Amino acid sequence: MKKILFFPLLRMQSGHHQVADALMDMVRGRNEEYEIKKIDLISYWHPGLEKMLSRSYLNWIRLFPNSYNFIYSKRYCTANQPKKFYENHFLKKMEQLIELEKPDAIVCTHGFPSCLISRLKMQGKCEVPVINAYTDFFINGIWAKEGIDLHFVPSKEVKEHLIREFGIPRKHIIVTGIPVHEEIKKGTSRNKRNDRPHILVAGGNSGLGGISSLTTELKKHPEFQFYILCGNNKKLYDEIHGWKESHIKPLSYISSRTEMDKLYDKMDAIITKPGGVTISEALRKKLPIIVHSHLPGQEKINLDYLKKHNLVVELSKEMPIESQLNAILNDSQILGACARSIECYEDEIELELTSQLHEVFKWLLGNGRTLQPAFEYSPTLQWEMVRG
Repeated sequence: MKKILFFPLLRMQSGHHQVADALMDMVRGRNEEYEIKKIDLISYWHPGLEKMLSRSYLNWIRLFPNSYNFIYSKRYCTANQPKKFYENHFLKKMEQLIELEKPDAIVCTHGFPSCLISRLKMQGKCEVPVINAYTDFFINGIWAKEGIDLHFVPSKEVKEHLIREFGIPRKHIIVTGIPVHEEIKKGTSRNKRNDRPHILVAGGNSGLGGISSLTTELKKHPEFQFYILCGNNKKLYDEIHGWKESHIKPLSYISSRTEMDKLYDKMDAIITKPGGVTISEALRKKLPIIVHSHLPGQEKINLDYLKKHNLVVELSKEMPIESQLNAILNDSQILGACARSIECYEDEIELELTSQLHEVFKWLLGNGRTLQPAFEYSPTLQWEMVRG
């Protein structure tokens, strides 16, 4: 039985885990002969350290957002990272883990394990084929480029960046979009409803990003029907539920992606933060996307990309929310431009993961451990043949 390891980072729920889960289910559903395993390197070796790091990470963003944004832009958005940080403890632990697990393929959904495995490959200590599956609309400096056999990138722009800046062969890069679960079906254009617009509000799970102040503002506007995704944020759920406002419905954590898909289908728009997976799900459903706030670091850079390509509309803090929502949802030019931008984004996709990912792994595992680092071999698979 072939084994595929998926590497996100930390245990807290994030886009790295959502992308890993989506890809794992796509592969598992089409080939039961694969052994599929998701591992966080840190908790694998030291659960206590993982809990401390997760808590520290969230507190850093919550308490010192400007500091986080500065450090992220200076340290993680540059191409050349200090090597000592990766060479010591965790590099050895990753080597031991791969030796213990003996995988036939590896998928990284976070840059940290990608960097470690790349260094092992370039040192000749790992021969396992590796896929980078990116979870944002850009690639930060932690992600490895050398020794990576395939790159699942979010857009043609990112593909050209990898080719131009890092010399990665074009055939090693596939525009897939940010992977979302296959139970989130492709949406269709929406007809204007006769009753008040239904708007999904996301971003409440972590308690970060200004969701509380936004939901308080929404209390004043019964001309819209709001559904607030609170996730595991019980404090937020209880607060909204206590309002007893018929036009605001709080929703606790939804584990069923089929149920989530049906919820998307009922909506006229989504108000959210610019997280890679949530935005990608909304794009797949062809929902108008309205951004209410963003976290420092990744989400700020995502927002810059999304605004540049007219894929989202950002709420202004200087204008009343109701006038902005009415302008967006009742303006055929804005909605038409949004729909065209989503179509342009979808046209860039070179490989439909939901139906073709198993073909990629069939090829990748068929070559097994004979693959060499990406700069030293030419894969025989032509993606045009896969699409055919």
